Amino acid sequence: MSTSGNGREPLYVVRRSDIHGTGVFAARGIRKGTRIVEYTGERIDNDEADRRYDEADMKRHHTFLFTLDRKTVIDGAIGRGGGDASYINHSCEPNCEAVITGRRIYIHALTTIQPGTELAYDYQYERTGENDGELEKFYYCRCGAPSCRGSIMKPAKKKKRKKGKGSGKRGNSKK
Repeated sequence: MSTSGNGREPLYVVRRSDIHGTGVFAARGIRKGTRIVEYTGERIDNDEADRRYDEADMKRHHTFLFTLDRKTVIDGAIGRGGGDASYINHSCEPNCEAVITGRRIYIHALTTIQPGTELAYDYQYERTGENDGELEKFYYCRCGAPSCRGSIMKPAKKKKRKKGKGSGKRGNSKK
């Protein structure tokens, strides 16, 4: 539970979530733009992150890794120094966003959040382009939002249609 800097009641509480396991919920109204909590944990490199969370050995996806930059990942697992932010679940219609400031990650309110509402941000797992269909199934989404894309991965980039000869608008052609 987090107490605000001005001594008011906590911004959020951690409890059971309908989305997945444990979640973080607004304990009172949170204004758009508010810095809610820092994502903390052990700072490790990519090789160590891969060693700790080998997807090939996992039956279902469950990690607390957050990429800070090209070389650094934060392992937010509670046993590794992670805090309440580790319990914020994914949503395809997020009310929060992760903001990297310097070498720290903060969770900010994207919208005004009403008391009792679960806090969520879009995890946007990177696509590799190699086996994305398989990964989408592994990283399936449980958010239940009307616009749920079915996966916690970044939305697939839409392929742009190439304009070929003779395509495009018709008109003003000579017959």
